[in-house]
Parts: sequence; structure tokens; C-alpha cells
Amino acid sequence: MLQNWTGRVQAAGATTEAARTEWTAAKAPKRHVKALLESMAHGAVRCMYCDDSRGTDIDHFQPLAVAPLRAFVWDNHLLACSFCNSNAKRDAYPVDADGVCLLVDPTVEDPAEHLFLMLHSGLYSHRTAKGEHTIRVFGLNRADLVAGRKDAFCLACSNLRDWHGLQQDDDDGLEADRVAQALLDSPFVDIVHAMARLDPGLAATVVGKRTVAALELWRSVYGS
Repeated sequence: MLQNWTGRVQAAGATTEAARTEWTAAKAPKRHVKALLESMAHGAVRCMYCDDSRGTDIDHFQPLAVAPLRAFVWDNHLLACSFCNSNAKRDAYPVDADGVCLLVDPTVEDPAEHLFLMLHSGLYSHRTAKGEHTIRVFGLNRADLVAGRKDAFCLACSNLRDWHGLQQDDDDGLEADRVAQALLDSPFVDIVHAMARLDPGLAATVVGKRTVAALELWRSVYGS
């Protein structure tokens, strides 16, 4: 179905205007694409960029203004909230001198290779040029996200300690599993993954001594 709609864009001249016109008209393809993306989004269908708000829009990672013939290419579609899609990213698609994209593509790259989350401040820092541009374009350090991550870090430490206690006291493990799943489905799950990736030698300093044992057990069960 997507290939057929790509053919329509091609037949209409393969311009940005043609891509936007066909995308607006493509109700059935958009319905199917959105349903598939929602099934891939974690938790309560979170935005695949900020991981805070509900994903409501289909974003073209490579914008129609840059690549009209990728309007209906499956791996060019990501689920985004309206702010990330329409206010933050929009048609931004920075490239280097060789034309290589300078945004982290989460469909093929591990963001942790380019981004570093500072847990206490809730701020993202960059490891690479891609990370730097990604933070800027997606607005990953906007005030509401930073505040949300700081709260999420506090709650994650508390929830990890609760989960650790339940692992020891819960005979069938069902309650512990439920707490773990709630933590993995929560907004800002990047906090949990960043905690799991902490250098063991720094963990006590970052998460506090009371949380270290819980974090070590979490790593052994869920990895990093």
C-alpha cells in the first residue's frame, strides 16, 4: 500500500507539494501506519522523541521538504507528540559537508552512543556532533522535559527500592513483576536505562547508597 502511494507522489511530480497533497489524502495508509507505530511505542503510547507526552502524530524523520519520495517509506515514520513534530523538529534535517544526517535516527542507532543523560540535573549532554544537533533540533533540554526527568529520577530510585524489597518478600514474584513493568512503562524511561548503564563505581554517588543494591539486582534481571 505504501509503495502504491509513493507511485502517486512520483506521478504527481515528486515535489514537496505533491508529497504533502498525497499525504493529506492518504487516510487509510496513515491509519495503518499509526496503529503499527502505536504498537511499538512504550508505555501509554509515548512520543518517540521526548518520551513524555502521548504520541499523536506521524512524523517524517526525513522531512517532506527534503525528501518528498520518502513520504510513504515505512522506516521514515516515527510517532511523535504534536509539540515535537510541529513546534520542535518541523522541517529540520541538518547534514554535514558530505550530506550525512546529523540527527540520531532511533530506527537504526542507539541514542546512548550519542547522548548522555545527567540524572540529577535532568539535562542531556552530547557525546558526538549528532548528539549535539539532536538535543537542539528536538528540544530535548526544554524546561518541561528537564523538570519531568528530575521527578522521574526521584521516583525511579524509590520504585527500584520497592521492587528490590518485593523481590525478597514476594513468594510468587507477581507484585514485583508488576512494579517492574510499571517502571518500564513510565514516562521518561530513559532515566531507568541511564541508571542501569551507570559505571558501578559511580552508582552510589549518583543514586545513593540505599538504591545501589536494588540497581545491581535490576541490572542482573533486566540488563542495561
